[in-house]
Formats: sequence, C-alpha cells, structure tokens
Amino acid sequence: MFDDDFATGVEPARWVAHYLPQWTVPERSEARYANSRDGLELRIDADQLDWRAEDAPLRVSNLQTGVFSGPPGSARGTHRHRPDGLVVRTETPMKLLFAPDHGRIDITVSASNDPGCMLAAWLVGTEHLSADDSGEICVFEIDADAIGASTVARSGVKAHHDPRMITDMAEVTLPFDAGLPHTWTVIWGAGETIIGCEGIVLRRIRQAPEYPLFLLIDLFETAPPSGEYPKTAIVRRVRAWDG
Repeated sequence: MFDDDFATGVEPARWVAHYLPQWTVPERSEARYANSRDGLELRIDADQLDWRAEDAPLRVSNLQTGVFSGPPGSARGTHRHRPDGLVVRTETPMKLLFAPDHGRIDITVSASNDPGCMLAAWLVGTEHLSADDSGEICVFEIDADAIGASTVARSGVKAHHDPRMITDMAEVTLPFDAGLPHTWTVIWGAGETIIGCEGIVLRRIRQAPEYPLFLLIDLFETAPPSGEYPKTAIVRRVRAWDG
C-alpha cells in the first residue's frame, strides 16, 4: 500500500518533483511547493520558467511516481503527449518508484481558484517496456474558471500512442466547490476503468491500460502571467493499492 499525507514533505523514495524532466531541462521541470498543515501546497511562482520555452505559456509544478527515458536526442520516454514530437534533452535514469498495472488510488485535493490555473491527476504508461504502452487514465482536470458552487471537470482515458485504446474523455459535474477538500478515486484493471469523486461513480469505461503506470499530480498555469503569486493548490493525501 502507498499512503502519503506529506507530513514529512516530498519523500524522494516516493516522488520525483519534476514534470516529465526528460523532455526539458531541470530548471524548467522542477516543482515549486511548500509544506502546509493541510498537506502539500503546489505553487506557481512569479519567477517560474515555462516548462519548455517553445510551449509558453505553460508553467507547472508536478509530482510523479517515477521517470523513464531513452538517451538524449532520442524520442523515447514516458508520456509523449505533444503532437509535434518530443526529444530527450535531459538524461533521466529509470526510477519505478510506484508503477502499478492495476489497482485503486484515492487522491484528496483542493483545486486552485487562481486565474489561468489547472489542477490535474493522471496515470500514464511508463513506456519502459514498449512505446505502445502510452495510454493515460485522466482521473481529473479542473480548470480554475470552472470552479464555483458546482464544478465542471474533465475525466476519462486517452489513447495517445496506444493502438489498443480509444480516447474517451467527458465533462463531469461536481455539486460543490472543488477548491474545498474532496477525494477522487480511480479503480482499474481487467478491461475496465472506474472514476469517482466523494464516493459517487462518475465514469465507468470499458477499457483500461494493462501495463505499468506512473501517477502524476500537477498544477499548471496555462495563461500568460497575471495576477498575484504564488498561485496554489493543495494535495492533501494520496493512498494507493496495487493489488
């Protein structure tokens, strides 16, 4: 079982505090965060660099449960999510800190209300066994401007480069302000993915990746810098079972 309430901060044995570091350079991928009595505060700071200069505006603070890539100059690595292709810029030796191929994960968060931000949690294929193992379970994507007395989020699965999967994303409505603490659950395996929130099933999808997946939890700023900083979201607890 994996259980982390971040009482001791970000533990290197559990988390890589960089966003897909192989596709960029460390000063651009490194997460900004602070310890909080409520959990871990992910931050976007005023002086934070875009994840890649060519993707601006896109700043991100992310935690993920492992890394994998091929050698610098190659196109091999976890989460080749850009349609124009990605090339390894930073050598990142493989770390499989937590990479289940089925199981259950509960993620308790408070989303960001800051303009231009999005809080997301994904399970993405590690790709260390095969480049086809690239599917994604999108547990949630919550845009700040979709938060109110009720909240609209995106949830589902994405095929990316996996020919065995079909992208199936949908908007779901939460009957509360997602800036408040709430828990998402994903259960996957045996050809099915179930995604829920606060004990209510929101998506039941008749497909599931059947290979190792890394968990990513990330706060993005996808608009040009504006407003007050830091922009923040809280990751309160992550519990996972891989059997």
